[in-house]
Amino acid sequence: MTTIDIPGYRAGTWALDPAHSEVTFSVRHMMISKVRGTFGVKSATITAPENPLEAKVTASVDVASIDTKDEGRDAHLRSADFFDTEHFPTMDFVSTGVRIEDGDFLVDGDLTIRGVTKPVTFEVEFGGFGTDPWGNYKAGASAKTVIDREDFGLTWNAALETGGVLVGKDVTITLDLQGSLQQD
Repeated sequence: MTTIDIPGYRAGTWALDPAHSEVTFSVRHMMISKVRGTFGVKSATITAPENPLEAKVTASVDVASIDTKDEGRDAHLRSADFFDTEHFPTMDFVSTGVRIEDGDFLVDGDLTIRGVTKPVTFEVEFGGFGTDPWGNYKAGASAKTVIDREDFGLTWNAALETGGVLVGKDVTITLDLQGSLQQD
């Protein structure tokens, strides 16, 4: 089995610090610009054994928390046309593996949106480790992936008079995360 050394890495259970973490997304709008938004993280846990390549990640996002800075658009995104938050209140991720490829740290897993589960890969960049003023050991990282929203049943769209469509298919998901090592 392959192992890697990450300076500052400690084995244990890590819990997400929601006050210092953010889930954002961007998608093409009218084929000329991008709409960006955020989701609130409901929970996230990393189980980190001695070998970082054996780590396990689980995370859940509160879909109703979507914020694109436009209340009307957010209400439409919560509706059955898109996320159908009444029936599918969360997006969930469960890792299936961690690996290094061409120098990149990758986390593979199953992403579930609107009841549809598909494999995705997040490219991860470590920010580092450190102890906060209250003695909590923290870790920071960013991760990014691109999904085709239609693969998850998010197929609503509108044709434009000038050609093209209102909403792009590719959605970039970016995670900026900070977690705390839990004390046993």
